Amino acid sequence: MPYYTKLGKLPSKRHIQFRRPDGKLYAEEVFGTEGFVGPTSTLYHINPPTQVIGWKQLYSTKVEYVERDTMRMRHVKSAPLPPKGDAVTGRVVLFGNNDVEISVCVPAEPMKYHFKNAMADECFFIHFGSGTVFTMFGALKFGPRDYIVIPKGTIYQFVFDEPKDGEPEPRFLLMESVNGSHILPPPRYLSKKTAQFLEHAPYCERDLRTPEMPMTFDKKGKYEVRIKSRDLVHSYEYSYHPLDVVGWDGCYYPYCFNIDDFSPIVGKHHMPPPTHQTFEAHNFVICSFCPRPLDFHPQAIVVPYNHSNLDSDEVLYYVQGNYKARKGIEVGSLSLHPQGIPHGPHPGTPEATIGATHTNELAVMCDTFAPLYPTTAALELDDLNYPRSWEHGWEPDAVESNGHANGHANGKSSKSAKSAKSAKSAKTAKSGSKNLNRVVETKAASTAVSTSAKTGKATAGRSTNARAGKAANTWD
Repeated sequence: MPYYTKLGKLPSKRHIQFRRPDGKLYAEEVFGTEGFVGPTSTLYHINPPTQVIGWKQLYSTKVEYVERDTMRMRHVKSAPLPPKGDAVTGRVVLFGNNDVEISVCVPAEPMKYHFKNAMADECFFIHFGSGTVFTMFGALKFGPRDYIVIPKGTIYQFVFDEPKDGEPEPRFLLMESVNGSHILPPPRYLSKKTAQFLEHAPYCERDLRTPEMPMTFDKKGKYEVRIKSRDLVHSYEYSYHPLDVVGWDGCYYPYCFNIDDFSPIVGKHHMPPPTHQTFEAHNFVICSFCPRPLDFHPQAIVVPYNHSNLDSDEVLYYVQGNYKARKGIEVGSLSLHPQGIPHGPHPGTPEATIGATHTNELAVMCDTFAPLYPTTAALELDDLNYPRSWEHGWEPDAVESNGHANGHANGKSSKSAKSAKSAKSAKTAKSGSKNLNRVVETKAASTAVSTSAKTGKATAGRSTNARAGKAANTWD
């Protein structure tokens, strides 16, 4: 993964005798990829990792996509998804192709087994909830807004904390590299000679949280490990606890990174989406859109320009922000803009956001270099009015009454603020959406104050008139 690290007890050299307290040898395992020339770690087990028995097939994981011949913008509201299953069986794939699967999970029950994805790296984004993921490399404590990258072949088990009163149930977004590639930091962020994060990178080694103790569970018994491989989940039985590693070192391991530790790159003019890139794999990238100061040219248009990314489909997952000023976008929404159709700000947005100095919204984006297809689950949550939301409101007198930005950008004038306040009192059709929005709006208010305070110093040299306090929501 990003850099070399180690944990636990290790011998002085690879592939030499390393004995347990009872005199027997620890079982060494080279945990490698790409035929021993890719990222690798070396682990030392109490028990030989080959001792597995009683395999059986449980269920298929092959995803069936629909509307493969339909090319249109989509808006999927995932907030109404009811809790179901655990952190594995509760995953609902909404979009995907031969490279990546994008799913949302609202787990309802604990994992009573351990799991290994032998087909793909997994990148989780924890929207709500906290807990610990216990892995063969050690434990990772996680909380809201954490990315968790778990490489292919890692045995793990999610344990979520019980939500406190008033907190939403755990919920996460998952991007899975089903083409077998690794989810890594972009190469341009890393030194070619040392793999160290470079100065221009928006995050560095200090921001990554690597596994910690407890790591070793020396127990005998019957333990189920479910393995995803060949588009199936298989059940295997271990006669010992599968997390029995006493030490390891290398560059292949899981880790956490909180999106609030991403340092946005800003500029005099509007910056393109690659400046928000966080991870990449073969044929797709993952980006983080975080609170930040906006473009500071005196005549800047702070919303994204209309653009045709002719080689990519774009999915945005909306985490937090003032979605009342958008046409139907809410917490947990996923928008899809396919390659071949230009997309950009909603009607009235470019004028309405002039003078805005900062944005408080938060979103995760996945851009793919092959078309994405929806599943039946996505169609059941599809907002069919979304593709038509760009048709009206381009007339000059519609700027203030239609200053919305569904999927890209918006800013609030005094009239649009009143409109947003009015919309807030409207009844929400789906209770799941209403509950999630209520929780995030409360958090957004405090975030806005914090962000404004942090960015005030950066914008001190800019106009001090009423426009300086204006905020915009900008999506690329």
